[in-house]
Amino acid sequence: MDETRVAVITGAGRGIGRAAAGRLSREGYRVALTARNEAELRDTAADCHGESLVLPGDITDPAAVHDIFAEVEDSWGRVDVLVANAGAGVSASVARTTDEQWQRMLDLNLTAPFRCIRRALPGMLQRGHGRVVVVASVAAKIGEPYIGAYTASKHGVLGLVRSAAAEVAGTGVTVNAVCPGYVDTPMTDATVDGIVAKTGRSATEAREILEAKQPIGRLISVEEVADAIWFCVANAGVTGQGVNVDGGAVQS
Repeated sequence: MDETRVAVITGAGRGIGRAAAGRLSREGYRVALTARNEAELRDTAADCHGESLVLPGDITDPAAVHDIFAEVEDSWGRVDVLVANAGAGVSASVARTTDEQWQRMLDLNLTAPFRCIRRALPGMLQRGHGRVVVVASVAAKIGEPYIGAYTASKHGVLGLVRSAAAEVAGTGVTVNAVCPGYVDTPMTDATVDGIVAKTGRSATEAREILEAKQPIGRLISVEEVADAIWFCVANAGVTGQGVNVDGGAVQS
């Protein structure tokens, strides 16, 4: 049986997901890439050094989660690493947050990672080895105004990570979260657009506001987040953690 290890990366079409896929591929992993946009996934696959699978799907659909894992297992026999990266944000005061916005944040940022972890763990436990890394946010640890639904979903997923890690400790399976600050990604571009629309500031001014939230004075790079993901994969002594990659904004 081929023992080449296999990673599933959600939200792999761009940003952090693409960087994580590239890093794991360079480390010798086969990478299964999932997101809704097939064209973006194929661009990610083209950047990968080794074998890849392109598996378009909506990770908020319970059937899609099952189908993605089943296809990877049919093709490669196993899933050794899950990088649950797919996510999104929304900005609104709590008083103006709609039920739809609230539910969307929970569905994508909390329920989808839960379903992926639930599907991944049995095989990992059976083999006595596995790595789960959820891309959360420093919003998993602190509250900021106007992102209540996003913050609630990220606090929730960090709690899930901690509980899952405690359950599987000693089995050879680790579960961690990586908690970035503002990263130079399309998601942050959308945040910049929102600041511009609501305040009338220029895009440059809006980006500077986000850069200033981090003591290092700049946005985090996707490669820096991918390095932290790899740290969680490579180091068996780290589990149940929320690893901050935020330029020193939250010291925890």
